[in-house]
Formats: sequence, structure tokens, C-alpha cells
Amino acid sequence: MNKKTIFASCLAAIAVGGLLSFKVLKNNEAGNAGLTLPQGFKAAAIADNLGSARHLVATPQGDIYVHLGDLKKGKGIIVLHDNGDNATVKTTFGEFGGTGIRISKGYLYASSDKDVYRFKLNSNNEVIDPEHPETVVSNLTTKRAHRPKAIALDDNGYLYVNIGAYSNICSEFDPKGKGCPILDSAGGIWRFKADKLNQKQSDGIRYATGLRNVVGLDWNQQDNQLFVMQHGRDALNSLFPKLYTVQQSALLPAECMYALKEGDNAGWPYLYYDDVKHKKMQGPEYGGDGVKEADAKYADPVAAYPGHLAPDGLLFYTGNQFPAKYKNGAFIAFHGSWNRAPEPQAGYFVVFQPFKDGKPDGKWEVFADGFAGTKEQTASGRAEHRPCGLAQGADGSLYVSDDSKGTIYKISYAK
Repeated sequence: MNKKTIFASCLAAIAVGGLLSFKVLKNNEAGNAGLTLPQGFKAAAIADNLGSARHLVATPQGDIYVHLGDLKKGKGIIVLHDNGDNATVKTTFGEFGGTGIRISKGYLYASSDKDVYRFKLNSNNEVIDPEHPETVVSNLTTKRAHRPKAIALDDNGYLYVNIGAYSNICSEFDPKGKGCPILDSAGGIWRFKADKLNQKQSDGIRYATGLRNVVGLDWNQQDNQLFVMQHGRDALNSLFPKLYTVQQSALLPAECMYALKEGDNAGWPYLYYDDVKHKKMQGPEYGGDGVKEADAKYADPVAAYPGHLAPDGLLFYTGNQFPAKYKNGAFIAFHGSWNRAPEPQAGYFVVFQPFKDGKPDGKWEVFADGFAGTKEQTASGRAEHRPCGLAQGADGSLYVSDDSKGTIYKISYAK
């Protein structure tokens, strides 16, 4: 057995072992909508068949705004009211599908794949004029791949928008490895004024760059900083079979969490992060060989997770319903993989990342599993449900959206 084969076998064992080591305790209470949860938690599927339910946000009055990736009956936003163990549809509106949706300072913000809109809310956090949204930003870069525009807002009047790179690794735009030209308009986070209308992309600033694609992002109130989850690159083996085995390509690179400051560069497409070696590695398109480390100037991730799990939702939990260990920690919704063959497909779960003083502290753990269905459905990638968005309810419950069958889950803790 050669060294490369031995390494691949070890890598597979470590990664799969890592996934299996984070077992959750199956709740003994009946039901739980098919999910496995830590002891003391319960789950209910409070709505179903909504459509491609992407991100969502809850109000103090018990309403839930769910953004659909594709229109259903001509509308892209569904308003639910949480009645406890079920939710009823109050209304639908919005003539655009998309992903991002947030509430801030009296407005509901929602994004299509190229624009960001806002709707004025009344004192009950209900949209006043659903037929006439205001345009905050329009004509954002939208080409080919990684089109969804996930959004976040801070407390200082700024809106943050992901503009994903329309490429896996930029090689078609940079065949000589001289520098990726599309980073001027994609592959990063752009910041805009949240209260200024009719902005273009050029009116914003490129807040952070070198991020292939971000769907899960949230503003961390503890340290007043933007945190994002990056989708890592694909095709190490198919593009460089002499450098990476199929097993290595199935497990690398890591999906990474970054804590961003203005001007940060996470290094895409020039590097990837290896969560077995715990190192930033030079990308093979730019002179890497699987051994050479990347330039230290690029930002380090603050946490890393197994490859190709597709983190689509990020939420910092600030409620009081869950046990104290969850306070100010991060929940991450992993949409699930499609390209881990010959390894089993994986993900399709919500994990919890402990935090302390505004930074990741300790190992992540699977919090809610079972969305995909059976073990066979998970391993083959034929998942019944795929977690996408996360929201915190007024009572501290956690809502999880599924963009496969349009199910909304409510996870609560019984004190």
C-alpha cells in the first residue's frame, strides 16, 4: 500500500469517525417529527408543503416570515402564525423568490437573487403595504452559479449581502493562475446602508473577499462582528487526479466559519482549508500540491467542519428557553452533500457550535438529525428534507426550514 493510499484511508477514517462521534441522544418522547434531539428537547412539524422554504424570521407576536426560493402561486413570502404545535398561513405576498429575510428597525428586508427589498412594518410587525416594496439595492452580480443573496444587518444601520462567486475555483477565468478577476464583483460580502434606497452594487463597499459562497451568516451581538459559513470548493480529484485521491476529494476541503472584519480576505480561490491537518493549503490551481501551505496573510477560519456538507443557515441563539450551554452559541443548518462519493453522503442536520466570549469554544455537536430519513437515504443523498434556514422564536424555540418539501420544524425544550 503506497503512502497516498494510506493517507486517504486515514483521512476517511478520521472524517467519518468525527461525524459518528457526535451522536445525539434520541428523545424518548413520541413523535418529534422524525428528528433525533438531545434529551429534554422536542420537535414538531408545524407547517408542511410550503414550497422551497429557504430563510425565515420570527416576530415577538408569533408570526413567521418564510422566504421561498421559487414562487408558489405567484408569491415568494409566506406569513405563518405559530399556534403552539402547528402554524396557520396568515397571508402570502412578494412577487420574487429568494433566500435572505430579516427584520430590523421597523422593516422586513428580503432578497431576490439580484435585489434587496424592504417592507415597512406596523407596531405588530405586520407588513403595511405588501404590494409596494422599497428597493434598497438592485442589479447585484448574478451569473450562473451561487446566485442566492443571503443577508444580515448590524445595529449601526448597515446591510451585508453575500455575492457568491459564479465559479467553482475561478480556473476558467484565470487559466494562467495570475489572480482571479471576478473577485472585483463577486466572491465576497458587500456592505450597504440599510436605510438608503435605490443603491447599486457600486454604492456599497466590498466588506470582505475571498469567499467562494456564503449562504449562512449572522451578526454576533456578543462581539459586534459578522460571522459567515463558507461553502468550500469541489473537484480536487477530478481536476488533479495525480495530487488527490477520490477519497481525499470526497472529504476535502472543510466547510469554514469566519469572523469577519472590514478588509478581510479568506483566500478563495488561492487556498482551501484542511480540517485534518488544521492548515490553510495552497490551491493546486495556484501552485499547490496537497502539501504546500498557503500564504499566512489570508484570514484563518475560527471553526471548521467536514467537507461538502453545505452550511446554509447560521443563527446565534440569544434566548432563555434552552439550557445555559446554548446561550450565545451558534446553530448551523447543513443542507447536505451531493459530492462525497465514494464516501457516503452526509449532513442534512443542524449542529451546535459552543461559543465563549464571542468566539467558538469547544467541539461542535449534532443537535438535530433525521431530516433526511433513513440511513440509506442519507448515505445515498436522497434526502426527504434538507435543513436550510434558522430562526429564533419569541419564546426561545428554534425554527428550522426545509427547502425540499417545505416543512417548518419547531424545536423546544421542556424545562
